[in-house]
Amino acid sequence: MDELSEEYISAHCPHCDSAAEALTYLLEETDNFRIVCGVHPVTEGHILIIPKSHLSCIGEYPEDVYKEFLTLYQKVSDYLLKEYGSVSSFEHGKFGQTVFHSHIHLLPFKGDLEAIIPEGKEKVTSINNLSELKRIFKKHSGYLFFSIGGDKWVVDVSLIVPRFFRDRFAKELGKPERGNWKEMHLRENGNSEPELEVKRVAAKWKKDNEK
Repeated sequence: MDELSEEYISAHCPHCDSAAEALTYLLEETDNFRIVCGVHPVTEGHILIIPKSHLSCIGEYPEDVYKEFLTLYQKVSDYLLKEYGSVSSFEHGKFGQTVFHSHIHLLPFKGDLEAIIPEGKEKVTSINNLSELKRIFKKHSGYLFFSIGGDKWVVDVSLIVPRFFRDRFAKELGKPERGNWKEMHLRENGNSEPELEVKRVAAKWKKDNEK
């Protein structure tokens, strides 16, 4: 079976196996989470927060796990602001996932709402905090969440396609070829620019946390 196929990924979750490639560049590990460099980054500074338990999205987190997540989310956000000058985030909250295990993306990005959602403001709903995702998930069984700076939104589910945010952020960052992580996987050779970016992020994180 093709290791990049949806069938294989569903049967062999790459975020549950601690030896999986997706967890290669571990930045930090806690009781309930792993913080890792994205092995197929959209841009330098692309970091994932992944729960150890097989949960579908933030909206499904038990309260103790959610509280720990908030601390880590703030830590990664602060790191990206310090090192790269900006931070955005996104989660395919079950909808649009290609790996069916919660993983929250944080990455440097400066832009406006229309850059990511050119369909218009009527296709998004502003939220005040991440806890609202739990309410939305309970009501709709999923969501598409993203943030730019301190602003947060969920997107109209009529727009759902796989890799919804990856493709859009990659395009706006001038790297549309990085939207499809499976194709990136096939192109990388151990010394590619994305892999060099990952190594730089890991080195900066280590230096910051040694202080």
